[in-house]
Amino acid sequence: MIGKLQGIVDYIGNDHIILMTGGVGYMVYTPETLTLGTNISLWIETVVREDSIRLFGFMNQSGRDLFNMLSGVGPRVAMSIMGTIKADTLMTAIATGDAKTISTAPGVGKKMAEKIIVELKSRVAGASATLFTPDVSSTGVLPDLLSALESLGYRRMDIIDMAQKLVAQNPTADITKLVPMALREISGNK
Repeated sequence: MIGKLQGIVDYIGNDHIILMTGGVGYMVYTPETLTLGTNISLWIETVVREDSIRLFGFMNQSGRDLFNMLSGVGPRVAMSIMGTIKADTLMTAIATGDAKTISTAPGVGKKMAEKIIVELKSRVAGASATLFTPDVSSTGVLPDLLSALESLGYRRMDIIDMAQKLVAQNPTADITKLVPMALREISGNK
C-alpha cells in the first residue's frame, strides 16, 4: 500500500494529476490546487475496488483523515466536497448541522448532506481537537447570520468564512450586532 509520494507535478487534469516519482507517473486524484512542475509531497489514500485501484492525495494527514471520514459517500463525492469546501468550514457545518453549506458541493444534494451530518456529527466532535478545531461552542448564531445574509442576496460560499470569523471574534454578540458587522466587512468598510 502506498502511504506517501513525493515528486514533480507533470500533468494537471480536472480532478487528478500525474505525479512523476522515480521515473514513474502516478495518477493521483486530489482536491488540492497545484502548479505544474512543482515538487510536492502528498499523503496517499489507496482505494481498491473490484474494477480499479485509485490513489487519492492530500497535502497533509488531516486532509487524508477527513477524506476517510467522508468515505461513506464514496471517494468521488468526498473529493468534490473537499475541493469545494474548506476543511474547517466543513467540520463546522457538520458539527452545527448546516446541510445547506455541505450541499453547495457539486453532486451533493440536501439528502446526502443530511446523511453526512447524521453519520459524522458524533465523530466530528471527537476529532475536532486533532483535526481542524472548529469552534463549535461559538456557532450558535452562525446559522442565523448566514440565513440573514443569504436573504440579502449573498451566496453562502462567498460569506461563510467571513461569518465564521466574525462569530469567533465576537462570541458574545447577537445577530442584531453581527449582521451590520458582516455588511461592513463585505463592503470593505471596517
